[in-house]
Amino acid sequence: VHFLILFKTHIATMADVTPAEQALMGKMMVLAPQLMAELGVTGGFRQIINTGRDGGQEVYHLHMHVIGGPRPWAKG
Repeated sequence: VHFLILFKTHIATMADVTPAEQALMGKMMVLAPQLMAELGVTGGFRQIINTGRDGGQEVYHLHMHVIGGPRPWAKG
């Protein structure tokens, strides 16, 4: 499972987040586990926010990748 969470409001990077966006950032963090549970992912997941060129960011609109579920290729 891989999905993105993003704001309608444009914020280019995490480096541009201000205290004014605190509630929005909190909502993003709370929404991720709720959506994963709805999608049946119960064994864990990752939340990734790439920031800036050196952080691997390619799309300059703040977004969070949420990735989880079975990884059959990881079994030895």
